Amino acid sequence: MKAVRSWGPLPAPFSMGLCTIVLLAVCIAPHCQTVQAENVTVLEGATAQISCRLNNYDGSIVVIQNPRRQTLFFNGSRALRDERYQLVTFTSRLLRISVANVSVSDEGGFYCQLYTDSTHHQAASLTVLVPPDTPTVEVKQDGVEGGESELTCVSPRSKPAATLKWMRNGREIPGVVQQQEQGKIFSVSSTIRIPVERKDNGAALSCEAFHPALDGPKRIRHYRLDVYFAPTVKIVPPTGILREGDSLSLTCSVTGNPLPLNIQWSKINDTLPERAEISGPTFQISRLSQSHNGTYLCQAQNDYGRAADHYTLLVYDPGAVVETHSAVPYAVIGGVLALLVFTVICVLIVTIWCSVRQKGSYLTHEASGLDEHGEVQEAFLNGNDASQGKKEYLL
Repeated sequence: MKAVRSWGPLPAPFSMGLCTIVLLAVCIAPHCQTVQAENVTVLEGATAQISCRLNNYDGSIVVIQNPRRQTLFFNGSRALRDERYQLVTFTSRLLRISVANVSVSDEGGFYCQLYTDSTHHQAASLTVLVPPDTPTVEVKQDGVEGGESELTCVSPRSKPAATLKWMRNGREIPGVVQQQEQGKIFSVSSTIRIPVERKDNGAALSCEAFHPALDGPKRIRHYRLDVYFAPTVKIVPPTGILREGDSLSLTCSVTGNPLPLNIQWSKINDTLPERAEISGPTFQISRLSQSHNGTYLCQAQNDYGRAADHYTLLVYDPGAVVETHSAVPYAVIGGVLALLVFTVICVLIVTIWCSVRQKGSYLTHEASGLDEHGEVQEAFLNGNDASQGKKEYLL
């Protein structure tokens, strides 16, 4: 009897290669029969090849089974009616089968059994990788000017779980990651919240899925940020003076998100002229007259607000222009006359003030003369010579 020792599978490193590590069945006795199996890693939907290598094979029975222990081939003969399993090679050195359209349910150990004096087997481990598809972007909260936008990047199916990364202008935006496992399949999401302003409307974002099974085109989803804001309205006026007989053309420039589709023209406190023509943001009147004078209004509205702008039309005729220019000298003359009147009044006030002051000074000197006359009388009464007194005091 031959001495045969069978060893279990050795640890296998993670690899995308078809075959990663050989599992050995070690035989102590010389020239004994052994079987070897190879671990395999493939992508979902691909074709996997399971190999059983034979050493010193002498025609003994060789059986290969799937992870559910169903016999697929018995000494090269099909035992299970499943066309996904095909016998590729069966020689004294190699037994190889292929499994088409591999799915996650095919994962597990494929058993290579060699029936000799001491039956032993080896298992080839089949690993199936599920690369993620291009992720999708879901809007959880609309971005309104002055608020926040909440976006979620979703990779619904991968194995192992994919890694998601948000980017903006070459910089990563950290997100809140969640994973859900359904059997062996993972669903991954990454949610970001970013403050938004009007200038952020149309900003470029991207979400990329990373996975060890991806070595070709990137799985990346590009997204344009949508920021909603109230409209702004600006009327573009014509240049120059409008006279009777001219044409008027006004353009209403409107912004907003969403962009208002309905632009309304009106005339304040009056109805629009019969000759007015409106085509979206454009308002026109041909052959102007003074009856068209007034204030015209352009209005726009969306779900986030309303805005308006106005234009005052004043139609001139040549006579009105001349009168307007001729009125300027009269205003200047009136100002000069007012200045002259003010000057005359000031001169009169100064003259009167000076006259009053001079009169007061005269009265003061007159009173002083009376005092001198009294002194003369007193000298006369005292017996002094009147002529001397007169001479003295009159001088």
